[in-house]
Parts: sequence; structure tokens; C-alpha cells
Amino acid sequence: MPAGSSPKRERQYEHIKESARDRGESPGRAKEIAARTVNKERARSGESRTASRSSTQDMSSGERGGRRSGSGSQGPTRDQLYNEARQRGIEGRSHMNKDELRRALDDRKG
Repeated sequence: MPAGSSPKRERQYEHIKESARDRGESPGRAKEIAARTVNKERARSGESRTASRSSTQDMSSGERGGRRSGSGSQGPTRDQLYNEARQRGIEGRSHMNKDELRRALDDRKG
């Protein structure tokens, strides 16, 4: 954290860092994510001396909520579906594509 940061930003930094660690990020990567996020929030609220245009005009990290991460839009990967099919003992799974695996797993649930 930059020198002179507010207690609120310190708490925010620690919370983001711990969340990243809980998701499995390395300690160094967790610190980087937390620092970048807090610095962007500081820039957006006018707490920093300099701020890039993307920091001030882009949507906030809280508003974005992972929209750019690419996860969730297409569901689990084929490999994830395959592993679940293997655990459930679904026959012929190695020859199935993603949609077929999804259907086989859905049929097995019901």
C-alpha cells in the first residue's frame, strides 16, 4: 500500500488480498491484484496524485464483478465435464464433445 493510505483502503487491500489467496492465487499475485484494485479505486475517488484515463473512466471493479474474466459465460469446460462424467462412471465419455458430455450428465441427474 502507498504511504499515507487511509485505514479504509488498508482494510480493502487486506480483504482483496485474502480473497485472492482463498481463490488459490500465489501470495505475490494476490498482493498485486489487491494493490492494483485499491490503487484504481483511489484514483477513481480522487485520492491519488495521478490517474490514468482507464482508471477514472472505466467501470469500477465492484461494478464489473468479474465480467471480463471470461468465466461463467460458457459454463464448465469440456475437461471439467469429462472429469465429472468419469467420476459418475458414464460410458463412452472419451468420444463425447462438450455438449454431449453435458447432456449425459444431465440425463444421469434425473
